[in-house]
Amino acid sequence: MGTSHRQPRRLPRPRELAPLLQFDRPELNASRRRTRRAATIEDLRLAARRRAPRAPFDYTDGAAGDESSLRRARRRFSEVELQPAVLRDVAAVNTERTVLGRASALPFGIAPTGFTRMMHTAGEIAGAGAAAAAGIPFALSTMGTTSIEDLTAAVPQGRKFFQLYLWKDRERSKDLIERAAAAGYEALLVTVDVPTAGGRHRDTRNGLTIPPRLTLRTALDAATRPAWWFDLLTTQPLAFATLDSWPGTVADLLDVMFDPTVSWSDLDWLREVWPGRLLVKGIQTAHDAQRLLSHDVDGLILSSHGGRQLERAPVPLDLLPSVRDAVQDRLEVHIDTGIMNGVDIITALAHGADFAWIGRAYLYGLMAGGRYGVDRAIDILATEIRRTMRLLGVTSLDQLQPEHALLPGRARDSRN
Repeated sequence: MGTSHRQPRRLPRPRELAPLLQFDRPELNASRRRTRRAATIEDLRLAARRRAPRAPFDYTDGAAGDESSLRRARRRFSEVELQPAVLRDVAAVNTERTVLGRASALPFGIAPTGFTRMMHTAGEIAGAGAAAAAGIPFALSTMGTTSIEDLTAAVPQGRKFFQLYLWKDRERSKDLIERAAAAGYEALLVTVDVPTAGGRHRDTRNGLTIPPRLTLRTALDAATRPAWWFDLLTTQPLAFATLDSWPGTVADLLDVMFDPTVSWSDLDWLREVWPGRLLVKGIQTAHDAQRLLSHDVDGLILSSHGGRQLERAPVPLDLLPSVRDAVQDRLEVHIDTGIMNGVDIITALAHGADFAWIGRAYLYGLMAGGRYGVDRAIDILATEIRRTMRLLGVTSLDQLQPEHALLPGRARDSRN
């Protein structure tokens, strides 16, 4: 039998116990407590699913048709292989990016989303406030639930862009454009991939209305989510901020809102009536990207509308190299759809994107905890971006190259 090497037992001394017996101060705010525990955007998504009723959650979480456009976009990001360069001094990293002539503290902004106060009554004001605090742009949707002027009044600081759906009635579109210009919005994002609404089957099955109706089904859902319904019923009624009123259904509204006659000539009309920077959102081919060069626009957003319009649409990440080649440095190239991680943003920048926009990632945070949740979503992505930069061996975003984030089927890095 060998000699035992066990340490002799003894009672711990009080001074040894003290460092082990430090307790966190209890967080009494439920929203802050709920979102502070989230380590990833997926954690925020799960928290949002627990808090929000099914119809609002599915509106955010779902996509068109069989939802393959969204799945494929996310899968392509997940298939990327990162290739680090080691033994680099990465003590200080710079995440700043120049967007439309001005600095953004991070290489992403908050994308325009519709019906936002349905997710949480803090709505667009929470998103714009969090964006301003983080030093990044915020885009307000034509389908938003906070008016152009009210958002500026609530969040006078920060960079605000306005997203436009061209109405069949061009005078109504012009009125929105003039209001955005008067309220100090610096850029217009015109969305061009909506000649008609996509087939969003979750919304149809859920019988989604704005505001949600208290049917037997929603009443049963409300019983398990009383906080969400209390917020909805005790705050300003949910309505479309760009309309004085709307008596019909969401489907009726979309028939009025989306114009199947929109053409390239409308970009020239917009350039005449809009005094600021102009981005075209919804480009999905290199050919269309190149056509923009003959129109007076400042950039484009590669986007399949978060997979919410055309099912089996192109994956924006796959389009990046060819679109960058098509427009060179003559236009800014932005991207959205499928972004759930800071690594996704780094990947997009490595393959030629100037900037990224987050939609669902922001809304998951909003649903989970209002302003606290949006702050947390931004912080999670910013932390992941900085961590990934250090692990890749780069100290500025301009140093990122395709070799840092290998797309499936591409040759491996040949650096020595």
